Amino acid sequence: MSDEDSSNQTRRNVLKGTAGIGTIAITGCLGDGGSGEGSDGGSGDGTSDGSSDGSSDGSSTSSDDGSSGDSYQIQMGGSSQGSTAFNSMQALARALNQHSDTLNMTVQQTQGNVANMYQYDQGNLPAVATDNNTINKAISGNDRFNEQPVENIGHQSFRFNGLDIFWVAREGSGIESTADFSGKTVYPIQPGFGTRLLTEEVMRVAGMWEEVDIINVDTSDIPGAIEEGRVDAAAVYGSNGVELTGWAKQIDARNDVYLVEVADSFKQAIEEVPGARLAEIEPYGWNQEVTKVTDSIVSWNLDLQCLIGPDVPTDAARELARVSHEHTDTIQEADQTYANHSKAENMTSAIIPEHPVHQGIAEFYKEKGVWDDSWTAGEAE
Repeated sequence: MSDEDSSNQTRRNVLKGTAGIGTIAITGCLGDGGSGEGSDGGSGDGTSDGSSDGSSDGSSTSSDDGSSGDSYQIQMGGSSQGSTAFNSMQALARALNQHSDTLNMTVQQTQGNVANMYQYDQGNLPAVATDNNTINKAISGNDRFNEQPVENIGHQSFRFNGLDIFWVAREGSGIESTADFSGKTVYPIQPGFGTRLLTEEVMRVAGMWEEVDIINVDTSDIPGAIEEGRVDAAAVYGSNGVELTGWAKQIDARNDVYLVEVADSFKQAIEEVPGARLAEIEPYGWNQEVTKVTDSIVSWNLDLQCLIGPDVPTDAARELARVSHEHTDTIQEADQTYANHSKAENMTSAIIPEHPVHQGIAEFYKEKGVWDDSWTAGEAE
């Protein structure tokens, strides 16, 4: 499908989603990689025609707060089906269907976090999910956004998930530390993914990028490449300290790998990159022993959040935040990796002070007493 055909299909989906509602259609959020990948995705700017609203008939139910009035349909621009972002948004959509009579959501499959920035800029989607590193680069016009900038960037909402990115090495590679990477073949995640964008930047800051041989393959191909001995070390990730992404599980099932010790120079590079957050956490999700060199994961974390256009009504955005806050248990029944929003302050942990927060989300934060006066509330249109 061409980009033009894809855009036309997206618009048809939006119009179809409004049939029978008789009110306003909105479109919107998210991103992560393929085959259970993570929260990012490809670098293209097309969307597929697949979508899901997490409900059987799309009908609304009684709202918990007894509110009434116009109903709104949000089409969230997600990422590859089965990805972290796509799964998180489907779970949120189910919660909306169960607990709101004013807001419904469908999740549109797309090519990922970076692609979603272009989808929004081109007016194909009114809300998208992406990550903070991608947002920062789009705002500053760095990296690929220098060559292909975006003029329009949606307003911020809340952190819905996060990716713990870290190194593993193949048994027999001779690698114990990132200091041993020189001359080795390294997989820094699939080109175009938000996680690849961040990993590549950290490697460049650490002075590692020119010292290694980079292999560029899809995430679905990397388990086999490691099995064949074509890769010595790979960056992998899991979601929110809970579960490995799907292709990392395949690496685990087919290969003997272990955690790599992270040298101080690499840790310093993580701290210097604005979109990364340095963390040391316990290993999780592996069915094999991965601690022969080190007992902990040193991660460059990537926070995920939705960007919502100013044309999305204030009440709709506020309702989105309310349901995520009041019904975290419902959401986590469908996606255990979804961030715990039972405390409203947890929703604000990824706010970038230099970029506006959607007016409806800002109103919700102010109601809950978690608004920071250093932030800016965007103006709804």
